[in-house]
Amino acid sequence: MAMKQFILNTDVHGNVSVDIAERGLAVTTEPMINKGTAFTAVERDVLGLHGVLPSHVGTLEQQLERGYGNIARKSSALEKYIGLSELKARNSTLFFRLVYEHIEEYMPIIYTPTVGEACQQFSRIYRRAPGLWITPEDRGRIYEILGNAPFADVELIVVTDNERILGLGDQGAGGIGIPVGKLELYTVAAGIHPTKVLPISLDVGTDNSALLGDHLYAGWHHRRLRGEEYESLIDEFIDAVKRRFPNVLLQWEDFKKVNAFTMLDRYRHSILSFNDDIQGTAGVALAGILAGCRMTGVPLREQRILILGAGAAGIGIARLLRDAMRRDGVDGDALIGSIAVLDSRGLMLEGVQDSEAYKSEFRWPVRVAEQVGFNVDEFNDLLICIDTLKPTVLIGTTGQPGAFTEDAIRALAGHVQRPMVFPFSNPTSKSEACPADLLEWTDGKALIASGSPFEPVSYQDRVIKTSQGNNVYIFPGVGLGVLVSGASEVTESMFAVAAETLADMVDQEDLDSGLLFPPMTRLREVSARIAEAVANEAVERGVVKAAKSRDEICALVESRMWFPDYPKLNPV
Repeated sequence: MAMKQFILNTDVHGNVSVDIAERGLAVTTEPMINKGTAFTAVERDVLGLHGVLPSHVGTLEQQLERGYGNIARKSSALEKYIGLSELKARNSTLFFRLVYEHIEEYMPIIYTPTVGEACQQFSRIYRRAPGLWITPEDRGRIYEILGNAPFADVELIVVTDNERILGLGDQGAGGIGIPVGKLELYTVAAGIHPTKVLPISLDVGTDNSALLGDHLYAGWHHRRLRGEEYESLIDEFIDAVKRRFPNVLLQWEDFKKVNAFTMLDRYRHSILSFNDDIQGTAGVALAGILAGCRMTGVPLREQRILILGAGAAGIGIARLLRDAMRRDGVDGDALIGSIAVLDSRGLMLEGVQDSEAYKSEFRWPVRVAEQVGFNVDEFNDLLICIDTLKPTVLIGTTGQPGAFTEDAIRALAGHVQRPMVFPFSNPTSKSEACPADLLEWTDGKALIASGSPFEPVSYQDRVIKTSQGNNVYIFPGVGLGVLVSGASEVTESMFAVAAETLADMVDQEDLDSGLLFPPMTRLREVSARIAEAVANEAVERGVVKAAKSRDEICALVESRMWFPDYPKLNPV
C-alpha cells in the first residue's frame, strides 16, 4: 500500500514490515511507524534519529508500563479517553497494544459509556481530525474528499450521520467518535490493521439546538438535511465509496431508525454493508438468549420474548429471533405469538397507521392477541403484557432509564423461575434498570445482560456477575469473516451463526457465575472463531467469488489478524 511516507508490507503469515524513505524527525511524526524510545540503536543510525530522542533505548514493555501509569493518573474517564486518543495520534502500535493488554479496563473508556460523553464534548475537546467529514456543501466532490483518507487501501468504513448516537440522540459532527471507537475495536478484537480502516461522519447538520447555539461547535451550522436532498447525498456518497474503495465493507452506524432500515435495505445488494445497530445488536441478544437457554434447560422454541422499544435495535432483535425460532421448528400463529414488541402505544397491533413502516412485520393480528388473552381495545403496557404473555425473556431498547419498573420485574419473576432480563440501552445513564435492582426484585433469579458495563453485585451470600451485551462480541468477527471470505453480500444468516458461535463459547464456569457471554479477555479468540464461522457460512450460501476450504479459511483468519507489535523497518 503506497503512501507519501512509507510502504506497508504484510506477508502470508501476517508479519508487517515497512519500507521507509523519510529520515530524522519526520519518522517520529507518523504514528503507524513511530516507536518512540523503542527505536533500536541501528534504526537510530540509519534513520537519522540521534538527538531527536532521549539516549536510552527502551522496550515496548517499558513503554506499556509508562503509558499505563500516565493514563491511570488521569482524574476522569473523559480525561483518560483524551489521553488514549493522544497516544494513538503519536504511536498507534503502543496505543493498540496497551488497549489489548488492558481490554476490560479500557473498553468502557474507548467505547460506551465514555465515548458518549466524548461525542457530547467533541467541540470542546477537539484536537485533530480522527477521520473524514462530508457535508452537503461537498456535493459533487465526495469522491475527491475520499482521496484525502490517510491510507489508500481502505477495506473497512464505519459511517454515521450522527442522529442517534447511542441513547444520546443528535450529536452533530461529534458523532464521529462512534465510528472511531468501533474501528479501534475492530483492530483490538479482530486484528484489522489500522491502515485498512476509515471513520466517516456524514455531517448533514444537526437539530440539537444546544450545539447550534454553541459558538465553539465544530460542525456544519445548519438544521439537519432531510428528504430528497439527504437521499441524493447518500447516493453520491455510496457511488464515491464504490469507485474509490471497490472492495470495501461499509458499516452503517447510529442512523435514525427509519433511515437505518432504509439505508440497509436500499444498499445492501449494491455495496457490501450491514448495520450494527440492527444486526449486530440482534446477534448479541440472540447469543445471550441461547446461553440462557443452556443455563435454564429451556430450548429457544419454548421461550416467550417481550421487547420494549421498537426502534432499529428492537426490530433488528425481533427479526433475528424470529428467524432463529423458525429454524427451531416454530411457525404460524405460535411464531407470531412468541415475540411481542411494544412501542410508545403499547403492544403493536395490526390496523394501527403510522409513518414507521418497518414496524409492520411485528404487529400482531388481532386474532393472535385475543387468543393470548389481550383486550385489544385497551392500552396494553409493559405490566399488562407481562401478566398476559408471561414472557421468559424481557429486552429493553428504549433509551429510557427506569423503563423496567419494580412492579413489572416482580410480575415477570412471579411467572418464570429464571427470567432473562436484558436492559440493552446505553450509555449507563439510559439503562432501563441496573442489575442490582433487577436481582433484588427477582430474589436473585434474573439472568442479566446489560447494554453498558456494571460492577458485580453482592446479593445475600453471593457475588453475581452480570454480562455486558456489547456488540463488540459480534461485529469484529463478522467483519473479518466477510473480508476473509471475499463475500459479495452480508447475509442475515451470518449474524445467526455468529450468535450461535458466541453462545457456544460461554463456559459452564461463566454460566455458574451469572455470565451469559465470555469474559472480554477472550475477545480475540471469540472474534477469530466467529470470523471462521461467518466465512464458512458465506461459502455455504454461495455468496463468494471463489470458494475456500475450512482449513484455508482458518489459515486466512489467522494471517489477517494483526497483533500490535512494532514492525521491522526497511530504510530505502
